[in-house]
Amino acid sequence: MGAFYHRHHHYFNQHHLHPPSTDLRRLFHRLTIASSLSIICFSLVYLLTGGCESELTENSEIKSSARDFLVRGSGWRQGGNGSDAHPALETNSSGKEWTAARRLPQALIIGVKKGGTRALLEFLRLHPDIRALGSEPHFFDRHYARGLDWYRSMMPKALDGQIVMEKTPRYFVTVDTPARVHAMSQDVKLIVVVRDPVTRAISDYTQIISKTPDIPPFESLAFKNRTTGQIDSLWSPLWIGLYAQHMERWLAWFPRSQIHLVSGERLISDPAGELGKVQDFLGLQRIVTDKHFYFNKTKGFPCLKKPEGSSKPHCLGKTKGRTHVFIDPEVIQKLRDFYKPHNRRFYQLAGQNFGWH
Repeated sequence: MGAFYHRHHHYFNQHHLHPPSTDLRRLFHRLTIASSLSIICFSLVYLLTGGCESELTENSEIKSSARDFLVRGSGWRQGGNGSDAHPALETNSSGKEWTAARRLPQALIIGVKKGGTRALLEFLRLHPDIRALGSEPHFFDRHYARGLDWYRSMMPKALDGQIVMEKTPRYFVTVDTPARVHAMSQDVKLIVVVRDPVTRAISDYTQIISKTPDIPPFESLAFKNRTTGQIDSLWSPLWIGLYAQHMERWLAWFPRSQIHLVSGERLISDPAGELGKVQDFLGLQRIVTDKHFYFNKTKGFPCLKKPEGSSKPHCLGKTKGRTHVFIDPEVIQKLRDFYKPHNRRFYQLAGQNFGWH
């Protein structure tokens, strides 16, 4: 009897404490919750997708507006050198295409070593219409066998109307370079920073001795025979300063109008003035002006108030503006006498007097 009662009581609890209607309500409740969650998830996906699309469109419109402003405001010339380009197309929301491409350079800073080429390049990079390679590719003097495609791949991407340029100071003194540059482009614009050849030679030696301090003294390297005063003009620091000899090679391939000479001395004393002339030569609006520079009395060198990609003032590295080694004044005078006829010839070729002693 007790066993019968226990089974009956258990059956009653299962079927009377939880009637079918209660189970249906729970099932309906769960379905309602699942349906609500599905709607919420769908809504979130929709909102996120729409938000991303909206943000992309907005960013594209901002980029478009910024480029429109730069093109109109800075005087970019439309329809650049597309024949040498491998374009990467960007399309804004209006369907207009902007071409960012790696192109062969339209301008080269070809010399001279220790003349101020790094300073000039850094100053020019402030201009929005200039895209310059920071390193020296040495294509025309060391890597010519790699070909123009390799050279082009080294260049920064640029929009139509921007001028692509690079600097390799050794180009000016390398025998084969003028013909090679001419083979790339007959219209390329060439820039040479020149400096008093005696001061330049001492600066060159100062850099050499900082890297290899065990080399012989300047005086013993500058002369074939110190007693007779015969100068070794083939010694690299002195040979580079034979500007007339190097200039004649370039003038055999390019007209004087395509070669712009920058005074290394005035680049220090009046950087804005020299930069203005360079911008004119490149056909650019004078955007880099005296407001971009201040003179650092410690280094004795102009510095940038706001260099490219920064809001902080910037001077060139520690290797720039370093103190020169002491050279016997008698040696300096002999070098000045040696360079006088070469300088006069260079002034004639250049059509300007740089005022070196």
